[in-house]
Amino acid sequence: MNTKFELIREWASNKGIYEKGDVKTQYVKFQEEAGELAKAIMKDDYDEFVDAIGDCVVVLTNLAELGNKYFDNKDKISIEKCVDSAYEVIKNRAGKMENGTFKKD
Repeated sequence: MNTKFELIREWASNKGIYEKGDVKTQYVKFQEEAGELAKAIMKDDYDEFVDAIGDCVVVLTNLAELGNKYFDNKDKISIEKCVDSAYEVIKNRAGKMENGTFKKD
């Protein structure tokens, strides 16, 4: 059974994103999607909010995959690896909520 991330990578590969794309253009695409997320928040638009987060995840999945062409590293980059790495950093982080934002110690 394929995970959604595997299905995203298969879709992107079929569309030529990994063959013809690069990290710079995919990063710009991420900024575009983040802007759509901001717009959804400002308009209190639930459907667009959900869609924009999904679009950001798709673009980040592709950005991670394209990182393998950009960085000459023996360790394969994947969205799963990036999320795991981030979680390992934050899982024991101490801090407190202040004005709606988590402030780490």
